[in-house]
Amino acid sequence: MSEPAAAGATRRFGSLGPVGLVLAGGISVQFGGALAVTLMPRAGALGVVTLRLLAAAVVLLVVCRPRLRGHSRTDWGTVIVFGIAMGAMNGLFYEAVDRIPLGPAVTLEVLGPLALSVLASRRAVNAVWAGLALAGVFLLGGGGFGELDPTGIAFALGAGAMWAAYIVFSARTGRRFPQADGLALAMAVAALLFLPLGIAEAGGRLLDPTTIALGSSVAVLSSVLPYTLELLALRRLPAHTFAVLMSLEPAIAATAGFLILDQALTATQSAAIALVIAASIGAVRTQVGRGRRPVGGAQPDGNGSAS
Repeated sequence: MSEPAAAGATRRFGSLGPVGLVLAGGISVQFGGALAVTLMPRAGALGVVTLRLLAAAVVLLVVCRPRLRGHSRTDWGTVIVFGIAMGAMNGLFYEAVDRIPLGPAVTLEVLGPLALSVLASRRAVNAVWAGLALAGVFLLGGGGFGELDPTGIAFALGAGAMWAAYIVFSARTGRRFPQADGLALAMAVAALLFLPLGIAEAGGRLLDPTTIALGSSVAVLSSVLPYTLELLALRRLPAHTFAVLMSLEPAIAATAGFLILDQALTATQSAAIALVIAASIGAVRTQVGRGRRPVGGAQPDGNGSAS
């Protein structure tokens, strides 16, 4: 992608505002997640992850054409850890939904970003917003997880921990690499790590044309679009505010089910959606009051990016 074209794409995405970027990414993830569910019987959980990461890496590398020279050892260390976190987050989550229902899996996974929002925040009020969102996601998950597969629960919680790491290293990568270059490189790292696992589980099924087409669609909807939008958003939102916004994911999933799949919402689910939306609005209002301080309070360096 040429510099003027890349800059133009960034401006178009940026015109949504950081909150709009996060919401657009969440909607894209839900469509991609629905498609991934139909693909899992064809390729298995690890096979789906492998196809998703490989296709996303190819798209991003072709579009972004990231430079491999001129980066410090710290830059490369950051992007490698980002790739590991990204791959682990995807792999653990798909292993979770292979064992427990999607709603509880998403609810448990969101606990990672919510924990990050409390740990990263320096204002007590953000703990209130995180607690409100936490109550909402538990309501959305039915209020209890006692009958779920313990292994599935462990995978979902692990995915949540990796999601928190993804948030932190996505922000750091976005400050060290121009445009989406760091994301493209991290996606390549994640794809290479998962390739042996996907081959071991799915084997020749990964080469089926229909499976490849579906996997590529999942990659665009669940990886390329949302990760790019989130990376751009993290350049203008602190990690703890972004983490609380991520609590909207279960609410978006429930709303998509109602609008697209005609799944009626119960009073409890409606109350849960109201709680997470209220928490997200409160977090954004708190952030606006702080003057949009960069993630982690980092200051710009001589190249115009935060260090």
